[in-house]
Amino acid sequence: MKNLFLLLALICFTTVNAQQNNKITDSTSTQKLDEVLVKAVRVDADSPITHSNVSKEEIAKRNLGQDIPVLLNYLPSVVTTSDAGAGIGYTGIRVRGVSGSSTNVTINGIPYNDAESLGTFWVNLQ
Repeated sequence: MKNLFLLLALICFTTVNAQQNNKITDSTSTQKLDEVLVKAVRVDADSPITHSNVSKEEIAKRNLGQDIPVLLNYLPSVVTTSDAGAGIGYTGIRVRGVSGSSTNVTINGIPYNDAESLGTFWVNLQ
């Protein structure tokens, strides 16, 4: 019994000693970066950019429960598509012939385009 106790004590001491000698140092280094300034430009009436600001009232007049691209179809140079033909589901929007994945869409200033494909999937909008 005494020999068993000594054996267990020796194993525990060896294990603890081995763990202390094999300390792994952190190989990642940190770098302090300069600050980043994020700026945004919003188009207003005096901007030299062609744009259309659509009010809530204008959309409410045309809203028959269809997707947003169909509601914006009356704007200049806007063409919309719909897989089912009813304007509900998988709809798309093209502005001046540019595909939907190349058209930046923001809703209340928040980007709506998909981060990976840059497309706009209106079927997901509730």
